Amino acid sequence: MANITYRFYSNCLNRPTTVKIYLPYDERQMPPEMMAERPEKTKTLFLLHGYTGDGENWVPEWLCDKYNVAVVCPSGENGFWLDGLSSGHAYAKFLGEELPRYMQKTFNLAKDKDETFVMGLSMGGFGALHTALKYPEVFGKAAALSSALIHNEVAKMKEGEGNEVANYEYYRECFGEPSKLAESENNPEFLVKKLKKEGKEFPQIIMACGTEDFLIENNRAFHKFLVENEVPHTYDESTGIHDMVFWGKCVERYIPVMFGKEE
Repeated sequence: MANITYRFYSNCLNRPTTVKIYLPYDERQMPPEMMAERPEKTKTLFLLHGYTGDGENWVPEWLCDKYNVAVVCPSGENGFWLDGLSSGHAYAKFLGEELPRYMQKTFNLAKDKDETFVMGLSMGGFGALHTALKYPEVFGKAAALSSALIHNEVAKMKEGEGNEVANYEYYRECFGEPSKLAESENNPEFLVKKLKKEGKEFPQIIMACGTEDFLIENNRAFHKFLVENEVPHTYDESTGIHDMVFWGKCVERYIPVMFGKEE
């Protein structure tokens, strides 16, 4: 599997940025009985990190090889994968428009929504849901793990408030004016209603969260919202906390679902 660190200039971020790219193109000489059958068409997975993280691959290479998956790992800093208020912080546009176009032009990846999926954990889980709902013509599937679905909490914040993670100014920069968040495209619930109103096709959505995770009630609330709005999706709960042990199990479970022959 090829492992590439690629640096290029982003107009959305107003600076050079680096992405990690993993390409399952290695050709190994092996006896036929040792070579696993895999799809001929390479599909692309954009893999999103969480708060305080950066772009790294947390999908086992054998899964990428087996299902012929190219993995693109951008670094979204702590921007919640949203278009922030200040210049150079258009993370949603970067992920939903600029980066897929660049991958298609440069590496012949992410050609259409049937070949382009997104997965994330924590802040990246929020990003996966938000990005797929904002750009359903780009991303055909989204897997959101232990998603930081804190938009309703942020919407209630007043100046001078915050929480143990960050202050009010941080959340305002990421989500925009809290008092306007309910009717903002930074709100995934608003995007769901917008897609339904426009009669557009929804991406395939997979959500999972550990029952001991501090974000479990946020995920249950969004699952309930999707059910009430008759949005098809898969929602799973199982024992686990907010850690790579749980996310690792999810990856091994959902990569075959997203990229396997059963689709």
